[in-house]
Amino acid sequence: MMAEENSKFLKAYDMASSTDRQLPPDVMLHFYALYKRATEKNGFYIPPTDKGDLRSAFKINALLQVKDISKKEAKKLYIEMVETHIGKIPD
Repeated sequence: MMAEENSKFLKAYDMASSTDRQLPPDVMLHFYALYKRATEKNGFYIPPTDKGDLRSAFKINALLQVKDISKKEAKKLYIEMVETHIGKIPD
């Protein structure tokens, strides 16, 4: 089951990375946070920041929103988001 889930997650990532759809910034940030949560090896990912860097602040906020979910749950939610916003993931 785990290998199947990882395969579907990787297909979902490929679809999200190559889509031409213009997604709203909040959806893109949620994709980013779920991906980082699902793939971070040592727990919680914190992006590098520069003082006054608004983009980093938004990324950190998105990451904080998913910090309490498991890597497995993050993969599941990422897959669901791809299917909602981009399309069905092929088997």
